[in-house]
Amino acid sequence: MRRAGWVAGAAAAVLLAAAAVTSAVAGDAGDDGAARPPAAGSADAGFARDMAVHHQQAVEMSYLVRDRTRDEEVRRLAYDIAQTQANQRGMLLGWLDLWELPKVSSDPPMTWMGMRADTSRGDGALMPGMATDAEMDRLAALRGKAAEVFYLQLMTDHHRGGVHMAEGCAAQCAVAAEKRLAQGMVDGQRAEIALMAELLAERGARPRR
Repeated sequence: MRRAGWVAGAAAAVLLAAAAVTSAVAGDAGDDGAARPPAAGSADAGFARDMAVHHQQAVEMSYLVRDRTRDEEVRRLAYDIAQTQANQRGMLLGWLDLWELPKVSSDPPMTWMGMRADTSRGDGALMPGMATDAEMDRLAALRGKAAEVFYLQLMTDHHRGGVHMAEGCAAQCAVAAEKRLAQGMVDGQRAEIALMAELLAERGARPRR
């Protein structure tokens, strides 16, 4: 219960902080003092697009495991992750709407970080930490402890990739509200990585790398 409360509290803190700055995310002020939204190729837009996709897979994984185990601690963690990341995803897509920018770019994922994702693989793993289509299928086929362990391993990888991306935005994004949201993601997901390592150890397993 203590650990579940810790995760829920961290998730709530991230959401409250994000909600508090939503109204201030229109963009930077130009020389005339008017709000100027980020450019389509900016780090702000690239992070919003890519992290929305990244978060969507985390939500899908979390609902998969929630329906495949009766372990209350894993189910609570999965629910917290799903709710937190679904809300953050909505904010990111909402900002793109506010900025009148497309939600899909012709540039490959991660271009805003100076990286080039290999989109030719066709395995679903478009960005750091993302599970492949085969891994998602395997998770869907597992039940009980096996599903718990594989989910915790996949989500640990997913969070590590998410932290890497969020650190990139915290360093490169220009919109202050988005930078704060990104740092909140870093802090929250690092806490969840530590918790997932404990849950894996309790099940005689450990992160994949």
